[in-house]
Amino acid sequence: MTALGPLPLAHGVGARHDLPLSPFYAYAGAFAALFVSFLSLGLLWSSSRFRGARAGRPLPAVLQRLADAPATRTALRALGAAAALTLVLHLLLGPDDPDRNPAPGAVYVLLWVGLVPASLLLGPVWRLLNPLRSLHAQLPMRRPPRPVPTRLGIRPAAAGLLLFTWLELVAPDNTGTPVLLAALAVHSAVQLIGAARHGPDWFAHADPFEVYSSLLARLSPLGRRADGRLVLRSPLNGLDATPPAPGLVATVCVLLGSTAYDGLSDNPRWITALQTSPLGRTPTATLGLLAAVALVAALYGLCAGALRLLNRELTTPLTSFAHSLLPIALGYLVAHYFTLLVTEGPRTVIIAAGTDNAPLPAPALGPGGLATLQVAAIVTGHVLGVVAAHDRSVRLFPAARAVAGQLPLFALMIAYTLGGIGLLIA
Repeated sequence: MTALGPLPLAHGVGARHDLPLSPFYAYAGAFAALFVSFLSLGLLWSSSRFRGARAGRPLPAVLQRLADAPATRTALRALGAAAALTLVLHLLLGPDDPDRNPAPGAVYVLLWVGLVPASLLLGPVWRLLNPLRSLHAQLPMRRPPRPVPTRLGIRPAAAGLLLFTWLELVAPDNTGTPVLLAALAVHSAVQLIGAARHGPDWFAHADPFEVYSSLLARLSPLGRRADGRLVLRSPLNGLDATPPAPGLVATVCVLLGSTAYDGLSDNPRWITALQTSPLGRTPTATLGLLAAVALVAALYGLCAGALRLLNRELTTPLTSFAHSLLPIALGYLVAHYFTLLVTEGPRTVIIAAGTDNAPLPAPALGPGGLATLQVAAIVTGHVLGVVAAHDRSVRLFPAARAVAGQLPLFALMIAYTLGGIGLLIA
């Protein structure tokens, strides 16, 4: 069973239940890492150390000018437009076969998975590459744009991400050119209609790939200070500067829940349930995906409620700590998609160069190395989440209650960690 139809690896993890991974050592190591981190922070980290958008060491002026030069931005827009045009041509003129057409790999691997390392290394790159932004800039505006309603936040992007993950993980024939063309047409229409009404700011609120890239870029060492300077910074300072926009919690829960469902989708018991469900495969898988997202959201909602009970002055418990879930989502993304990127990514490029039925490159890591990487990614993501949550806690809570006040978050992260590792070795 794969999300990419006949492609050999769905999400780069193969048969996770066959990985040489001891459940005892995986669970014990993860719990020990989280417990030691929590205890050390409680003893040694008594005041907030992150400066958010004020932090960072400015890059040399020549690099700042190069990054902001109109020629650089024009070249990046042209690159995004050329890639989009190539994708559309492959969908319209290429064979309806993912072994001979690079379009499915371009969407599910180079775009969806490739945005992770690109955003971590270079910042919110999709904002500059986004071909729909470039197309909208060329269209005449008949009336002044209306501001995007503040209460809308990034909720449209959360909905778009959920629909894309449904397409990737659930939709039948999701590598077929008719399906991809229809999805591309709907996505483009929604974005361009919204931008016609609200101007280019619409993309920062509603384009799922732009919001996805921008959130991941919060953990990039390359960022912009509040004064607009391009700086090198601690990724945790970038994370601390995450705007608490409406829809942030929903977006992160979609990322976590869909990746959790991706892990479940390879489980033999779930595969059997899909095959034997009286509802049919697609409705059952849809319910499974929605249930995974809802479970992640419900657990975080319970945690936020407990935080509110511990500190009545905390008026925004949902958004105050939502940024601490981003490293966890990143850890899950790395664990589930690493091998997909390093195997199917080059294969997609080879097919685009004109080679039919390109061979699958050899795995970058053996089973033992892959298992270690997966557990390390999940645990590291949760440890960074604990650090981010602790710093925010000592900033928001009275000193006497700062450690106790984050116990619900610590319990939540333990639950997420154990659940993530369980999906790897189930």
